[in-house]
Order: sequence, then C-alpha cells, then structure tokens
Amino acid sequence: MKKLLNTLYVTTQGAYLHKEGLSIVVEIEKEVRLRVPIHNLQAVICFGNVLCSPFLLGHCAENGVGVSFLTAYGRFLGSVHGPVSGNVLLRREQYRMADKPDTCLSIASAMLQAKVVNTRNVLLRGRRDGTGDSDALASTGERLKHFVRSIGQAQTLDELRGIEGESAKTYFSVFNHLLTQQQEAFSFTKRSRRPPTDRINALLSFLYTLLMHDVTGALECNGLDPCVGFLHTDRPGRKSLALDVMEEFRPWLADRLALSLINRRQLQPGDFRHEESGAVLLNDDGRKKVLDAWQKKKQEEMRHPFIEESAPIGIMLHLQALLLARFIRGDLDAYPPLFWK
Repeated sequence: MKKLLNTLYVTTQGAYLHKEGLSIVVEIEKEVRLRVPIHNLQAVICFGNVLCSPFLLGHCAENGVGVSFLTAYGRFLGSVHGPVSGNVLLRREQYRMADKPDTCLSIASAMLQAKVVNTRNVLLRGRRDGTGDSDALASTGERLKHFVRSIGQAQTLDELRGIEGESAKTYFSVFNHLLTQQQEAFSFTKRSRRPPTDRINALLSFLYTLLMHDVTGALECNGLDPCVGFLHTDRPGRKSLALDVMEEFRPWLADRLALSLINRRQLQPGDFRHEESGAVLLNDDGRKKVLDAWQKKKQEEMRHPFIEESAPIGIMLHLQALLLARFIRGDLDAYPPLFWK
C-alpha cells in the first residue's frame, strides 16, 4: 500500500485558514469553502494575502504538517514547522560528508549525470514526437552525451559545476524546438530568472519553486538537513541539498510539464502579466492552472528504476530522499540517482 502525502495550495487572496476539530477549514468571505482532515496533508502552501490562525499553526506543527508562505508570485518567504525530527546521527554524518570534497564529488557526479541524461532524454523524446528541428535536437543530444562522460571524469567540484553550466546552456539552446504550439507568444531564447523576462521563464521559475518546496519536504521527512548539500555551496537561506536533488527532476518533471501546458494550450498568453520593471509573471488564473496541473502530474504513476516498483511521481521525491539517507547511513554503497526514460 502506498500513501500519497498531499499538499494544500491556497491561492485565493483574503482566504482564512483555521482549526476545527482535527481538520483544516478554509474560509473565503466568511464562507466555508473547504474542510480537510489534517492527517490527509503533508504541507500547506499559502500564496499572497492568506491568513492562518495561531491555533491552526500550532496544530499543524504538532502533526508534522509544514505551513509555508510565498508571495502571490511564488517567491518563498518562510515556513512554520514543529520540533526538529529525524535521526541526529544521520544529520551529523551528512555534515561530515559535506566537509569531504571527494565524497561531495562522488554524490554530485551521480546527481548531475542523472540530470544531463534526463535532459538528453527530454530532447530525444521531443525528436521522436516530431517536435521542431529533428537534426538540431539529435546533434544537441550527442553533445549532452559527451557532457555525461565529462562529468564522470571531473576531478573537482568547480570543474563539475562548470560542466553543469555548459550542459544547461546547451540544453536550453534548443528548448524552443520543443514547442509545437504558440511559438510566437512563448518564444524562448535563454534562461532568465531574477526576474523572468518572458512567459516560458516565468512558468519555469514558478514550477521550480513548487519543486523546491516538495523536495525540501521530502528531505525533512527523511531526517536530512535540506540546507547542507554536496554540489551547491552553503549560503544563508539557501536549501543547498534540495537544489542538489532537484537537478534529477527538473528536466522530466518541471520542464516537460511547462512544455505540455503550452503545447496543449492549457496556458495562454493572457495567463501572464507584464510588470513595468520588465518582469513577466503568472497572474492569478495562470497560477491556479499550473497548480492544478502540478498536483495531477504528481499523482501519475511511474516505475522507479532502482527499487523496481511503481509509485506516484510525488512519491519519487521521497524515495530519492530515502535512498540518499540510506547511503549516508551506510546502508547503500552508492547513491542511486533517478534516470528517467
């Protein structure tokens, strides 16, 4: 039996969340719109002007349900959690490993090899589907294969980071070829983040924020510190380990979902807004569409290549966190990254 730990996303401005018995109640304009038993939730994510009662925050903390607050446009602000749980010995070993360059190189190499292989498979899948310039996708796929070999030969973390940057630049150079619909409205030239300057970048940034939150929750559930990573350096406020693990999921989960939403016309140009600063952001309707698609995507089943069992995609994040924890404990000889086919 598999239990899908769900997440409640609250995007309606002015919503009020409070505790009623063992349930979370969502009120909008003093009218109850939703009632969810707390044992059905893993996390609550509030976007913009959403209020939570102190009793609800305490109830969520006691039951291991994290409550996170983001701006209306998806920028993370903070979160409320209960007492730190998990194995203190596991975290101490994680910190020791993070201080060993050779160990960091080994773990980071495995994660990045999975990322580059997964990006290559995204391009090859697009080529098989008849998307864009077949020759450009095929030649880029060959270049990415070269990067996979280079990752395995890297001697330092800085060298590894350089390879990762070049492989990402190569991958995104043909990203536009994966669009089959709305090419003019969603034209993509390069990755831009702070702020996103076109619709695709706005969509990718929002999906990466959602992925970051889910990966962070998976790491914390398995007793790991999401702020101490092996590839991304330590920095105040940065969840370095979550960024590390995200690398395996970005291409086939977030990027492909973005392409699907555009190619199926589930998102339209009118779902975005242009700021005077030049930033392009999803509007309220656009965010709701993406959140709905994200939740549905996480419920799709796939087979995990290492444990050879099927589970919802949302559980795959937890499985990778669990495998990483087992490697750190010494139960596995190496960390097995997730390769998507």
